Amino acid sequence: MCHDCSALDGTPAAGTSRRSFARFLAAGAGLTVLAACTPDAPAQVPPSSSTTLPPAASPSPVAVATSESPTAAVEPVPEAPVAPSPAATLPRQFSLTDPASPWLVVNKHRPLVPAEYIPADLVQPNVRVIVSGEAALLNSTTAAAAEAMFAAAAQDGVSITLASGYRSYSTQVATYNGYVAARGQADADTASARPGYSEHQTGWSFDIGDGGGACGFQPCFADQPAAVWVKANGHRFGFIVRYPWMFHPITGYYYEPWHLRYIGVEAATDMANRRISTLEEYFGVEAAPGYP
Repeated sequence: MCHDCSALDGTPAAGTSRRSFARFLAAGAGLTVLAACTPDAPAQVPPSSSTTLPPAASPSPVAVATSESPTAAVEPVPEAPVAPSPAATLPRQFSLTDPASPWLVVNKHRPLVPAEYIPADLVQPNVRVIVSGEAALLNSTTAAAAEAMFAAAAQDGVSITLASGYRSYSTQVATYNGYVAARGQADADTASARPGYSEHQTGWSFDIGDGGGACGFQPCFADQPAAVWVKANGHRFGFIVRYPWMFHPITGYYYEPWHLRYIGVEAATDMANRRISTLEEYFGVEAAPGYP
């Protein structure tokens, strides 16, 4: 995801705004869209964090006065049971709140806990990287999957680059505050994740570029070979496009064809087969169009 990537961290790949591109382009501002990225590591979900919801408790009978029996007990209409999330059908379940879990859901309603989380296993993947420093890092699970995916794309004649990876909490503070100073908080919230709310901080996410260098962090990137290939094949390696087209009322961010998120091959393939577009829908959590 790229909603909060910025040149403020000093890396070559940061520096263009992403999530608000539809809004700024429509206004004629000519602004490009900012990107945001994050890393991950799996952890078994505890019973309290399971995606399967407990059955609703049966309501007690309600006493209703009638002409024949002033205190007759009337059975209420039972509530419809809450359907489990699609992900609940998978044999393995992971936490939706643990930052070290591949199923972690981070959005404008679900901040990282702790807010200053740092992945314990950050590494630089053996792929073509066009950034340096922390932005070239991913967690070890995401890095291995990225290596396999980039290699498969290369065999198909498609060149993919790592354009922005991990972003620390302190870097996100500088990035977000820079947008607030330049545009005000309302506009900043459409272009950059608030500190502690960025997927890039987890190590499970990163932004890609096309090997040809065209349309980096711009709407036209969706038509570049790298974006087209990843959209069709990313699930085979455990990746989804985290912020799909026209789902900003659910995800809180506009289309970012460059922002990938690792959730594991099993879950990513299941989402693709079911044609489910967002993590919010797949894991059964509420939409997060804006901050509370």
